[in-house]
Amino acid sequence: MKQELDRKKFIPKVLQVIPTNDFCVYVYFNDGSVRLFNMKPLIKPNTVFKSLNNITFFKSKLAIINGTVAWDVGGNRDPRNCIDLDPCVIFEQPAVEDPLSTELRVAEHIIPYSSTLFSEKL
Repeated sequence: MKQELDRKKFIPKVLQVIPTNDFCVYVYFNDGSVRLFNMKPLIKPNTVFKSLNNITFFKSKLAIINGTVAWDVGGNRDPRNCIDLDPCVIFEQPAVEDPLSTELRVAEHIIPYSSTLFSEKL
C-alpha cells in the first residue's frame, strides 16, 4: 500500500527529465511520480522561453538544476544563466505512466536463474 504524502510538508524535487519531440518533458519526482509538462504554450516571442523554440536546443540544453527542470542556456550549469520552471507548478500536472516502463520490461524475457545451471562440474 502506497503511503499518502503530506502535501503541506512535501517539497517536490525533480530527479530525472526526458524531453519529447513535441516540446513536452517527462518529469520524474522524488515521490516516485512522473508528470508530463507541455512547454508549447509557454514558448512565445518576447518571453524568456523564446529560445526554446528550436527543438534541438530544447532537447540538448534540458537539465536538472537546483532540483527542477531547467535549460542550461550558458552551458556551464550556472543557475543564474538558465531558464527554469517552478517544480510545484510542474507537480500540479496529473501523474502519467512512466514512458520508460515498457522499455524496461526486458527482464521478462530473460531465462530465470537456476542454481543447477552452475552446479555442473566442468
